[in-house]
Order: sequence, then C-alpha cells, then structure tokens
Amino acid sequence: MACNLFLTLQPGNRQMPALGYGTWQGSGDDLEKGLEIALETGYRHIDTAARYQNEEIIGRVLKKWFDSGKLKREDLFITTKLAPSDMRPDNVEERLRESLRKLQLDYVDLYLIHFPIPIVINGSEAYGDPNITYLDIWKKMEDQVDAGLTKTIGVSNFSLQKVNNILKNCRIKPANNQVEMHVYFQQRELVDFCTKNGVTIVAYAPIGTRGYNTAMKNYGRPTKVLPDLLRDEVVNKIAQKHTKTPAQVLIRFLLQVGVSTIPKSVTPSRIKENFNVFDFTLDEEDMKALRSLDKDTEGRISDFKGWGRLEEHPHFEF
Repeated sequence: MACNLFLTLQPGNRQMPALGYGTWQGSGDDLEKGLEIALETGYRHIDTAARYQNEEIIGRVLKKWFDSGKLKREDLFITTKLAPSDMRPDNVEERLRESLRKLQLDYVDLYLIHFPIPIVINGSEAYGDPNITYLDIWKKMEDQVDAGLTKTIGVSNFSLQKVNNILKNCRIKPANNQVEMHVYFQQRELVDFCTKNGVTIVAYAPIGTRGYNTAMKNYGRPTKVLPDLLRDEVVNKIAQKHTKTPAQVLIRFLLQVGVSTIPKSVTPSRIKENFNVFDFTLDEEDMKALRSLDKDTEGRISDFKGWGRLEEHPHFEF
C-alpha cells in the first residue's frame, strides 16, 4: 500500500506523498537493502542530497525497479539538494546534472538549496562565503525548472525571514522548505507563514536524530546531550492508548499538522513501522497534549553551531 496523503507543490500542482523515506547517513548495502524494503512497503517519496554521497546507490535501486516494471518514473517523488560547498551560481546546473546522472534520472521532482550559507572549507576550517547570497543561487535554481531538470524548487534550513526574502525577489516561488521539526521543536510561526504563502514543509528528524552526534564526531565537532523523544512520557501514553509505537505517534502528529515528513532508517522492521501510520488518528486531546511538548528553540537538535566560523556569517540565523 502506497501513501495516500499528499501535499501539492507549485508550479504544476505536483503531488508529493506526505510520508517519505529519508536517507541521511545511509550508505552501502544497508541503504540499498533499506531502500528496497521501503519501496516494497509503499514509500514513494525518496529524499536524498549530494552531500549525503548516496545518490548512486539510490540510482541503482531505482533503475532496478524501473527496469523490472514494478514502478514507473511517474510513480515516485524524488528530492535531492545542492550541497552548501557548491553554492556558486555557475555550479547549480552542473551539480544538478551530476545528481541526475548518479540517480539515473532525467529530472527530479524537487531540488533544494540545502543550506542558506555558501560554505567554504579550508582544511579543518569552515566559514561562510560573504560574496554570494542565496538569492544569487535562487535565480539559477529557477533556470533549472525552465530547463526541465527539476519540476519544482525549494530550500532547506531556511528561516521565516529568509523564505520571505526569496518570496519578495523570485520569479518562481519556493515549493518547499525542509527543516528540522518534531514535537519538541514545532516551528509553528515558520509553518504558519510558509503554509499561508503556498510553501510546503518537509520535517526532518521527526523522531529525533541519534545520528547527530555521530556526524559531529566524524567532522571533529563537539557533541551534545540529545533529547530522547521516544521515551517521552506523554508520547508513550498516547502510543499505549492507540496500541502504536512512540515513533508512529510522532510521525502521525506531523502528518496531522499538515506537513510532510521523512523518517530515516535502514532497519527493516523500523522502515515498515514508520510507514504503518495510516490506520489510526490522533484525537484533539492527543494533539493538544503533543502540542504542549514544544520547547521552541530549546528543543532544536541541529543548531549548526560549532561548525567553524559559520556563526560569523551575516545570514547565520535559523
């Protein structure tokens, strides 16, 4: 059974399945097998990024499914992203074509600016390039829609102010903003603003992200104590009420708020569990209790601090 809940993206009334399969930190055989199981389970929205370095793996699996006749290209919604280190106007088309080559696709459904700041990496040091803005990049993103290389374009990790700035200066509106969002960090003001302006939201880290500290260690950055959403008493009480798991409650909450979400896992049982959220509904009492868990910015996990000198950049605001 495929996801039967969709968000509409412009231009073209593009239908994006509200529940997708996230692939951050996915690699090798684990991702290949995980994606196979995800497609078998019914996921039709796949999220990746050049920065994840796994587009080739995803491309191999997709080609296998297309060649077998199990799926057609139009059955899937594929998102990828422009890497922060490639945020140069002259790079946009070249990098998108490279992603398409790796994914073995003629187009993606959604192409995102992964991060609002162009990152320059010099040895172990990282800093934001002050000479290029996301508006410079956006103009080139619009050109990719014209060229048919992507059906829609959007952003990721953009604040309300940054989205508003693009809306005031664009020819093609952003179709989507992919941001961290979960019960501890509900981003209500941003979600309300985007929704009113026709910008859909995709929530990453819907059940938290234990992989955050792994990534920090890999980059030689400081780690921190992470919240454990799956052990929250309120979440567990609601899960018991519906005979569901805490993860399923956290995912269902976001779907009922009206956003898309992309839980990630390469564990077969969890991939299936995360998809099994369409046979129950959280009532108003449940939703009220879950809304009360919001900690605003204190609940944020990925604050992008500790990444070299990025905080010195004038656009470091989330």
